[in-house]
Amino acid sequence: MRQHRLGWTGIPVPVVGQGTWQMEVEDRAACVDALRRGIDAGMTHVDTAELYGGGVVEELIGEAIVGRRDEVFLVSKVLPHNASYEGTLAACARSLRRLRTDRLDMYLLHWPGNHPLAETLRAFERLERDGKIRFWGLSNFDEADLEQAVALAGERRIACNQVLYHLLERSIEHRVIPVCERHDIAVVAYSPFGSGGFPRPPHAGAAVLEAIARARGATARQVALRFLARRSFSSDGGSDGAGARPGVLVIPKAANAAHAAENARAADLELTAEELRRIGESFPLGEDRGGLPVL
Repeated sequence: MRQHRLGWTGIPVPVVGQGTWQMEVEDRAACVDALRRGIDAGMTHVDTAELYGGGVVEELIGEAIVGRRDEVFLVSKVLPHNASYEGTLAACARSLRRLRTDRLDMYLLHWPGNHPLAETLRAFERLERDGKIRFWGLSNFDEADLEQAVALAGERRIACNQVLYHLLERSIEHRVIPVCERHDIAVVAYSPFGSGGFPRPPHAGAAVLEAIARARGATARQVALRFLARRSFSSDGGSDGAGARPGVLVIPKAANAAHAAENARAADLELTAEELRRIGESFPLGEDRGGLPVL
């Protein structure tokens, strides 16, 4: 599995990880198996949140990683309405119990909320000092929110910004990715298949994905993942390991072992500059309208 450094932290993590949003509505045994098979395939970056199924998904992940905790880069998130100083500490404790672990590798604020951000960040710092989390970051922060967070926390404190990014929603390329690159903050792309909206005929881009997939002995979804993660590949002007760019990491969900294996193979797919150009033209960036898309 190809890896890329997690922004300024320098920690290598898989370019393709595992998302778990809405996994509570899937077959539990199949999801546990998919997560384990994904870890076997190198997708050791596993992302979840207290929001997902009201904690049910964290419990599912706890089951999946029993005996394998040290293999996993484990991430969870605190809900904004829980993100006061004391509320963040309590929410983290609940997540750790559900996940059957004594620490998270990264803890995120799920989106900007009404509690003062300074209080949330103070709690993150306390959790880090206490060994409950290794790093902390943010999710669904636009460029203005992110700049405010950097001003509060300082440089080299925010490890990542997790945002919506897929072929039909590329607007983070206008402002969010440049801000993250400027501060050496990793971008983690959730719902990279569009949460059920993956392009299919008659969308013109679907034919392009299928043609490239056939030429590469791959699937259209693998091609899509590889395009979205292109900043994490040296051949695309990104970087492997300790290069200049913080990169983009993708966290698709797989509810069964076959889909997990398919996702993992995307990290080994090689695309030419011409193929990347064709994909980009088929799924144009669009105008910069400001703001940040969320699900």
